[in-house]
Amino acid sequence: MKKLAFIMMLLVLTVTVGCKNDSPAPSQKDQAAAPTEKAPKPAKKDPLADWRPDFDPSGAEFTYILSNVSHPAIEGIAVGYRIRDRVWELSDGRLYVDFRPLAQLGGEKDVINKLKVGAVQGMMSSSVAAANVDDTLGIVNLPFVVDTFDKLDTFREDPALWNTFRDCALDKGIMVADITGYGTYGWATTTPVRSLDDANEINFRIAQAPVNTDIYKAWGLKFTVMPWPDVPQALQTGVITGLDHTPIVCNITKKFNIAKNFTEVNYAQGLFIHLVNKRWFENLPVDLQEILMKVIAEESAEARTKTRQQQQEQIAKAEEAGVEFIPLSDADRRELIELAEPVYEKWGQKIGVGYLEKVRSTLGN
Repeated sequence: MKKLAFIMMLLVLTVTVGCKNDSPAPSQKDQAAAPTEKAPKPAKKDPLADWRPDFDPSGAEFTYILSNVSHPAIEGIAVGYRIRDRVWELSDGRLYVDFRPLAQLGGEKDVINKLKVGAVQGMMSSSVAAANVDDTLGIVNLPFVVDTFDKLDTFREDPALWNTFRDCALDKGIMVADITGYGTYGWATTTPVRSLDDANEINFRIAQAPVNTDIYKAWGLKFTVMPWPDVPQALQTGVITGLDHTPIVCNITKKFNIAKNFTEVNYAQGLFIHLVNKRWFENLPVDLQEILMKVIAEESAEARTKTRQQQQEQIAKAEEAGVEFIPLSDADRRELIELAEPVYEKWGQKIGVGYLEKVRSTLGN
């Protein structure tokens, strides 16, 4: 009996050990490999949430799709929303201006092609890109021609100057409705540029525009033609060490976080040129044509006034954050004008020598 009891006890112990071995505790390695629940990513804030319409546009009889690549924090862009709201009110909801900033419809060259065929009805094109529509539109980018806010106002209000500019692309099916701005061009750089000798050490990013390429070649400065979306990384990595742009854009888009110096070259006004597909416009009822053009003209004029103020505000904010603003000397300015003579000659042939001379003489260049 004792022998039998011993055998039974041994069997119980064997079964117990076997059960424990069938369910081993997880090792630390196994625990580390076990999947864990990921916290849900916070939803991204809509950058355009503050600009949504306070009306329902679904019942509009006509829609005007208006494109732009920049941010409506810039007054020359915010005008698109003011145009939207006033046109809606004055047309009693018949015409909806569907404003699409922040490159929602693509880059500028792509949108220009869409505008020509009517897939997009309107575009607030940067002045540097607008020269790809018609050479005459490049006149506002020539150095030291339309280079101040006062000269810009004179250019816009003088029919002898404005009408040629306004009508230059009609044969291409595009109307120029009006212009707004984004400030005065200079150089935002990672190291201070106090002279043209300093500028020779900088690799400037310039826009994809024929006028700008010719200018920088004539000035003998190093440059890289680069799409705007590629600029942040290129600036951070040192691929470029300077930007050809305006204080408004550089501060609002945080480029001054890296390029903490700004040389006030003041050689051109940055402009948004409001382009309209001519065929679409002519098919719009006459009363809506009048409303649209009236509102564009009035709101664009107001935007130009606001841009003057915004430039001073953005310069002050940038200076508070440690950005140094450096005036270009008169001697260096004269040298840049002399170096640009081949550009005036080349673009005079494209634009029309007589028209260029009229603009320069009227504006006091």
